[in-house]
Amino acid sequence: MPYSTASIRNVALAGHPAAGKTTLFEALLHAGGTVQTAGSIERGTTLSDFDPMEKSRGHSLDAAIASTDHGGIHLNLIDTPGYPDFRGPALSALAAVETVLVVVDADHGVEYGTRRMMDYARERKLCRAIVVNKIDHDGADPARVLEELRESFGPVCLPLNLPTGNGSGVVDCFGNSAGDSDLGPVADWHQRIIDQVVEVNETVMEHYLDLGEDGLGGDELHDAFEQCLREGHLVPVVFCSARDGTGVKELLAIAERLFPHPGEANPPPFEKRNGAGMVAVQARPDPDAHVIADVFKVVNDPFVGKLAAFRVYQGTVRRDSQLFVDDGKKPFKVGHLFKLRGKEHIEIEQAVPGDIAAVAKVDDLHFDAVLHDSHDEDQIHLAPLDFPRPMFGLAVSATRKGQEQKLAAALHKLAEEDPCFVVEHEAETNETVIRGLSDLHLRVNLERLQERHGVEVASRPPRIAYRETVSGKAEGHHRHKKQTGGAGQFGEVFLRIEPLPRGGGFEFVDEVKGGTIPGQFLPAVEKGVRQVLQGGALAGYPMQDIRVIVYDGKHHPVDSKEVAFVAAGKKAFLDAVQKARPQVLEPIVDLEVNAPEQHMGDISGGLASKRARINGTDALRGGEIVVKAQVPLSELEGYAAELKSVTAGRGRYSLDFSHYEPVPAQVQQKLVDAYKPHHEEDG
Repeated sequence: MPYSTASIRNVALAGHPAAGKTTLFEALLHAGGTVQTAGSIERGTTLSDFDPMEKSRGHSLDAAIASTDHGGIHLNLIDTPGYPDFRGPALSALAAVETVLVVVDADHGVEYGTRRMMDYARERKLCRAIVVNKIDHDGADPARVLEELRESFGPVCLPLNLPTGNGSGVVDCFGNSAGDSDLGPVADWHQRIIDQVVEVNETVMEHYLDLGEDGLGGDELHDAFEQCLREGHLVPVVFCSARDGTGVKELLAIAERLFPHPGEANPPPFEKRNGAGMVAVQARPDPDAHVIADVFKVVNDPFVGKLAAFRVYQGTVRRDSQLFVDDGKKPFKVGHLFKLRGKEHIEIEQAVPGDIAAVAKVDDLHFDAVLHDSHDEDQIHLAPLDFPRPMFGLAVSATRKGQEQKLAAALHKLAEEDPCFVVEHEAETNETVIRGLSDLHLRVNLERLQERHGVEVASRPPRIAYRETVSGKAEGHHRHKKQTGGAGQFGEVFLRIEPLPRGGGFEFVDEVKGGTIPGQFLPAVEKGVRQVLQGGALAGYPMQDIRVIVYDGKHHPVDSKEVAFVAAGKKAFLDAVQKARPQVLEPIVDLEVNAPEQHMGDISGGLASKRARINGTDALRGGEIVVKAQVPLSELEGYAAELKSVTAGRGRYSLDFSHYEPVPAQVQQKLVDAYKPHHEEDG
C-alpha cells in the first residue's frame, strides 16, 4: 500500500551477541503480519540469517533488512550482527535509521556490546531505546537490569512498560497509571516518565504545572517526547520476550505512537565540499525536491549481481528514474526498484523520503555513495562514520595457478561489502594482505572466498601494521646526476624534516625561493618522498607523522627531468631520516576481556607478560568481570586460544585500535635486522 514519510519508522536492532536481536526481528515481522510464522535460529529458518554461514554458526554475520506494515506505520527494520568482529555492517546500518533499539538480555544485563552500541548511537545523535528481552527466562531479573541501565547510562533510562506475572505479560506505564507490576506500582514509574518528558519543554511544563496531566493534549505530549528522544533527555526502556511474543505487539504500538518518523528526528549530517573545507547541508524530506539518497549496504549476489541498499533522504526515487552516483557525469537508469525482505527482493514503483530501497546491477555503486538526480547535489556526502580500524592482517595467495585475477576480483567484492575489511598490496614484499577486526573476521571472509566465489587461498600469519616515523629534526641533501652520452639527468634537492604530533599524517611544504627548483619539478620531489613514505626507511613499514620542507636545490636547463627530481627527492629524504632518530611505531589496542571472576589472576598475569597496561576491572552480574587494558597488538597473536585455555572456554575479548607508540629498543632492532637482508638483496 502507498505510504508517506510521516508513516515511516526506521529502526536498527543492535546490541551484545546472543541478546535476542534476530529473534526479536522475527517476532516483530510476525506480529506485523509480514510472516506467518516467526523463524527459528536453531532450525535455520530466520528471515535475516539466510546465509548458509550464518545458519551454520547460529549468529548474524551481516545486517539484514525487512519491513512490515502495521497500525498505520511502515516499519523498516535492520537486524545487525552483535559480535564486535562484524561491526562494519552493524555501524553501516546506523546511517539509515532514526532510532536504534539496543537489545539487552534480561539474564545478563548490561554487557560490553550494550555499552558500545549505546555510545555509537549517541555519538551519531540517533534516538535510542532499550529493549530488555527474555523477561520470561528463569534467570531473568528485570528490576536489576533496569537498575543497571540507569547506573550505566543515567536516570534518563525510564520504562514505557513494565513486566507483570514474573515476565508473563507487560503493562503500559506511559499512558496508564493504574495497577501493579513486577517492579512495583505502575503509578510510581508513570509519574517519573511524565516528569522527565514535560521538563524538556517550558511551554509543556507550564501547562502541566497549571492544569496537571489531564491538561496536556496528545500532540503536545507526543512532541515533547520526540524532543526528549532527539536530545537524549530520555532513553525509553521496553520489556518483552521475543521468544513467546510477550510485549512484542506493545513494542509495535510504541513504535507507531512514539518513535520519530524521518521528518521528526535529528537531521542527517550531510556536508558538501566548499573550497578546502566542508559545510553542513540540509536534506529535506520533501517528496518533490531533488533526490538525495545514501547507499549504506552493498551485496555482491552471485545470482542478482551487485545489490545496493540505500536510504532516501530527499525527493522520490521512481522506477525508470535517472540517477547520478556521487560526482559522476553519466546517470544510470533505475530499471528495477526493490524492497528487501531478507534474501527476497520485492519490486516497488517508488521510494519516498525516509524509505529504504535497493537497486541491482549498477557497477558504480559502493558503500556511502550518494545518489541524486541533479548536479546541484555534486560533492554532497554524509559525514563519515567512525569505523574501527582493521588491525589484524593475513598475507593471502591463490593455491592454484591462474587464479590470481579471480582472487583479486573476489577480494575486491568482499571489501565493497564491509567497510572494516581492507585489501592492500604490499609493494615491498609483493604480497596481497587482507586486514580485518579480528582473526574470526578474517576467517569468515576466507570462507566466503571459497564458498561464494570458488577461490581457495593459502594464508600466512598476521603481519602487524607497524609504522615508522622520526623523533627529531634533520636536514637532507642529494644531487642526482647521470650522463649517458646524450641528454643527461640532473636534479639537486635540499630539504629538512621534523616530526608531527602522533596521528598528524604527512605534510609537504614548499619553501623554495628564486626558482632554484622550478615549480613543475616540485611534484616530482614530493613523489620521491612519498615512495619512501610508502615503503619505509628503517624496517620496511609505511612512514607517518612527518613534515617535509623543501627549501633549496638546483636544476639544469637541459638535463633536469622529472625522473631526476624523483630520485633526488627520495635520496634527500632518506638522508634526512637517518639523521632524525627514526623510530618504529607499533599499534596499541584497547582490550576488554570478559571472564568468570575466578580467572582474574590468570588473565592479569597473562596480560602482564604481554607488555599490557591494565586500566581497571569491572564486576558484572553472575560473577563475571571485565578487565580493561592497553596492549601492543603484536603481543596478542594466539590470545584467543590462550584465553580459551585459562577460562575453560568461558572467556571472550574484544579490541579497538587506540594509538601508535614507539616499540622498545630491542624490538626495533629485531625488526630492522629482519628487514636489512631483504632490502640489501633488492639493492
